[in-house]
This record gives sequence, C-alpha cells and structure tokens, in this order.
Amino acid sequence: MGKKQTQVRLEPEVLEAGKGAAASRGMDFNVYIERLIIEDTTGVRAAGMAAAQRFITEHGDFLDDLERQLDQPYSQPQPGAAA
Repeated sequence: MGKKQTQVRLEPEVLEAGKGAAASRGMDFNVYIERLIIEDTTGVRAAGMAAAQRFITEHGDFLDDLERQLDQPYSQPQPGAAA
C-alpha cells in the first residue's frame, strides 16, 4: 500500500520550528514528521529518553562539574591575549 496524504493545521511558529528542525537534520519536512510519529508510537522515543535519564543519573555529577569548569572565566590573562 502506498502512502496516504493528510492535512494538518499548525500555528505558523510551530510550522517554522518544525521546518527548521527538519532542515538542521538534513531531512525533508514530511520525513521528519513521519519519523516523529513513528518514534512516538513505537516506544523508540521513550526508550531513548529512558537511556538519557540513566546516563544523567549515572554521570550527572561529572557533567555538572565539567560544566562548572568550562563556565569559569580565566582568572589570569592568557599569553598572547589582548589586554
């Protein structure tokens, strides 16, 4: 069976956000929407979110510490940096 066409009404901002998200992934907008629906209805998205939560739970302290280190401004001027 071939694909079927449907019509969806979206707020302009939502449509533009979706098109931007598809473009940033190098995907056609229709393929992007189709993939979102498949991921949502097959449990793939939930499995991915659960895996992400396990990662954060296991490594969150390390990630927080790394973020703090990266956010700290340099206390001394760096060699070769303009004063």
